[in-house]
Amino acid sequence: MQLDEYMAEDAVGLAALVARGAVTPKELLEIAVARAEAVNPKINAITVWDMEAAEAQLADGLAEGPFRGVPFLLKDLYAFLAGTRLTNGSRLFEGFVCPGDNTYVARCKAAGLVMFGKTNSPEFGINVTTEPLANGATLNPWNLGHSAGGSSGGAAAAVAAGILPMAHATDGGGSIRIPASSCGLVGLKPSRGRTPAGPVVGEGWSGLAIGHVVSRSLRDSAAMLDATHGPEPGDPYACPPPERPFLEELGRPPGRLRVALVTQAFSPAEVHPECRAATEQAAKLCESLGHDVEEAALPIDGVAMQAATNAIIAANMANDLEGAAAMTGQAVSAETVESMTRGFAESAAALSAKDVARAIQVLQMTGRQLGYFFTRYDVLLSPTLAAPPPPIGYMDQNGDDPEVFGERVLGHIPFTPLYNNTGCPAITLPLAMSESGLPIGVMFGSRLGTEGLLLRLAAQIEEAQPWADRRPDL
Repeated sequence: MQLDEYMAEDAVGLAALVARGAVTPKELLEIAVARAEAVNPKINAITVWDMEAAEAQLADGLAEGPFRGVPFLLKDLYAFLAGTRLTNGSRLFEGFVCPGDNTYVARCKAAGLVMFGKTNSPEFGINVTTEPLANGATLNPWNLGHSAGGSSGGAAAAVAAGILPMAHATDGGGSIRIPASSCGLVGLKPSRGRTPAGPVVGEGWSGLAIGHVVSRSLRDSAAMLDATHGPEPGDPYACPPPERPFLEELGRPPGRLRVALVTQAFSPAEVHPECRAATEQAAKLCESLGHDVEEAALPIDGVAMQAATNAIIAANMANDLEGAAAMTGQAVSAETVESMTRGFAESAAALSAKDVARAIQVLQMTGRQLGYFFTRYDVLLSPTLAAPPPPIGYMDQNGDDPEVFGERVLGHIPFTPLYNNTGCPAITLPLAMSESGLPIGVMFGSRLGTEGLLLRLAAQIEEAQPWADRRPDL
């Protein structure tokens, strides 16, 4: 197999070639590694190489799963693969080796994926760009002077650069959708509880975070969700089960949908004209496909929602840093943890138990409000981000002004956290490009448990306005 043939296939297609003996898993791994060695020095997407683990998987025999033999990269953020390094984007984890597999990684193994490394993440995943001091900045393959997004920026850059067709990603405030939008990819954030967080914890960031992938094709995202979804024993809650396999949704008509168009930010933020225009064009496309689109306003208090989100994340960050220090045997200091991370964790000291309880209530009320909104509409259409990908260095996690950092981060993502706060699914699709040649994503969200609906609509849009051949020139 030649590189251009490899890059033309998605993960489902590569697995089919392996199944019929047209190519071997070893050959696919060699192509992926060769491509990574060629482009990773330019973009810094892969920060941990797990070649021994990959070779051991091949030697031991791969599981007969749906992705048998397909190369795969884990995100370097709480993705435990036994015997491999994990940094969480932090100097605090220097030299740390995973003692075992977590549940999601075990399901990746059962799917037959060949995991050969980990992708760059900002420190503890709290930034919307990927520029950690520990591992350096990941650069956007479309323009090396700009961010690939975060926190799954390394994953998105690797896929956009053709190293592999899909990669593991996680999303606690938009971290699948932000980099997917920034790098011209599909990014589906599943419903709360759809994929497992265990076995050590029951949820990430008190239910805000969820894991899945960034991908070039919709069918990879759907098939990967089929391979990894479902509760595990002891989960604190379960997502409504799907009506049918997610992959089967792609061939089903979505019906005539009621689409709410929202281009005004949920919180104080200016939406770039190109992002608004891309969303309005998507609305016209939906109308041409037979859907009913109308402008709408969400009945939520974006400022209160964001304050509650900050309280939840700060409390979790303080707990995580304390646990990380105990796990690694290192002290939290300026030499091991970036300033904004420390500041975020330290802000938890000003929170009372009552404050955290109130924050939970605010987010639950937001969920009620969005739930009732979805009794009137099937889908909410909005920009994914408030602006195209910013320049490298614009959001400095080790800076000295937390107010500027917070304003820049929150000003960039006024839309994505809504779905983390409520647990509802959302998907960003690569439907536009900026005048400067940077990708712009458009986001569709729906009520809890309706990834199937989003996939049906997205497949209809993909057929009408395909994106598979749009690639950066590296």
